[in-house]
Amino acid sequence: MRTNFVAATDLQPIQDTDQRDPPAMRPRGPAGLGLSGKLLLLTVPLVMIAAILLYVPAIANFWVNRLNDRVAAANTAALVLDAAPLGMVPDSLSREILKSINARAVAIKMGQQRRLLASDNLPAAIEHDVDLRDMTVWEAITGSIQMMLETGNQAIRIVGPGVGNAQFVEIVTDELPLRQSMYRFSRNVVVVALIIGVLTAGLVYLALHYLFVRPMRRLTASLVGFHENPESSARIIVPSQRSDEIGVAERELSDMQRDLMSMLHQKSRLAALGLAVSKINHDLRNLLASAQLLSDQLASVPDPRVQRFAPKLVRSLERAIAFCQSTLSYGRAQEASPDRRMILIEPVVLEVRETAGLASDASIAWVAAIERGLAVDADPDQLFRVLLNLVRNAAQALESHSSGDGGAQQIRITGKREGAVAILEVSDTGPGVPQKTRDHLFEAFQTSGRPGGSGLGLAIAAELVRAHGGDIHLVEGTIGATFRIVIPDRPVELLSIRNERARA
Repeated sequence: MRTNFVAATDLQPIQDTDQRDPPAMRPRGPAGLGLSGKLLLLTVPLVMIAAILLYVPAIANFWVNRLNDRVAAANTAALVLDAAPLGMVPDSLSREILKSINARAVAIKMGQQRRLLASDNLPAAIEHDVDLRDMTVWEAITGSIQMMLETGNQAIRIVGPGVGNAQFVEIVTDELPLRQSMYRFSRNVVVVALIIGVLTAGLVYLALHYLFVRPMRRLTASLVGFHENPESSARIIVPSQRSDEIGVAERELSDMQRDLMSMLHQKSRLAALGLAVSKINHDLRNLLASAQLLSDQLASVPDPRVQRFAPKLVRSLERAIAFCQSTLSYGRAQEASPDRRMILIEPVVLEVRETAGLASDASIAWVAAIERGLAVDADPDQLFRVLLNLVRNAAQALESHSSGDGGAQQIRITGKREGAVAILEVSDTGPGVPQKTRDHLFEAFQTSGRPGGSGLGLAIAAELVRAHGGDIHLVEGTIGATFRIVIPDRPVELLSIRNERARA
């Protein structure tokens, strides 16, 4: 019976997971190995380890095959020796046969009889017995390693299956020739393993270098360059067309860099706007104070029209002065907590119309559909600012959309109450809000579509509504643009406390 041992080892590509800072971000000094160099140094020993794991069963298989070859040669010699008449074989021929198969003795067992067919210079003692008939894999591995570690030229008796009527055949041979052949085989395996290791490491290095290392260096260089100058669009990485994880990382990095650059530009614009407002704030307050003094003098003029408009002018100037004193810029403004109380909404809406200049504008129709006696729990000044910003945006949208074809242009304000919630809507028949601006509708400097616009109107309105614990959003599926404002009443406990303090 011939025993064969097969060993297989799968070599998997090794990817370096070293998370240390890339060389480009370290202090200047001797260049390190880098990711590709580490991959190369890691691949070679791993290939060698795989070769060692492959060598152990391979050398055992080689040893068993050599023993089987000796048994096969012994069977052939036994047939020749047993075929001689009366077993009479000249000693010279026996020695030649034994020499040709590198054996000292050959014996067979047939039935109950064990015959020594030929022998020459038998040793006094047999050092090892190897029975190939029932040898296990583990016995083959341990036996081959043990033979390679021994020294000298001991005799070994090999027992294997016989041919013909023989139950088994025995051969006594020297270990030294077999051990030397095993040494030669081992040397060849080592040389082949080294060649395979170097070739594999080189191929893995090239493959990983072009597939992973170079893209990672590109990502690293983009990160370092963007860190040095995050406001430069030239430092934004251009994503490749790869569909794997590196391609996803490139696209996400590009989007993140664009978002950060846009945010930085926005912050720079806020800072510039704040600086400009801080410079003119002092002079503006002085001018408004002078205008307030003049308006106070107008209050004493007996003209009925002056008496009609003077209080509104004074109120507008007071509101402007208070706003200048409370803020230097949108980015630094800290809106005061709303001074909430139950107010009728109709007078506020009428004042918004007059302030926006729509009372005398016949080109834009004004429709106010407000429940009779509707009251809102809100700060009147802040609610006025919210509605004024929305109405002005609607008027500007209608003016920019005007085509002179006589189409209906309308601004509509509706108001109603649903339980403890007041709902106001400001709508127009303009072109509506572009789809690309809806994601950033209530962010500063994001929604202004007209020249010179700051894009602060909706951002201010949203901030004031949220300060009331309410919500403002764009209603979908309407003609033009419709903004809905939801302001809930305060809890009854707060109202009762406020009323008790007022009575006290």
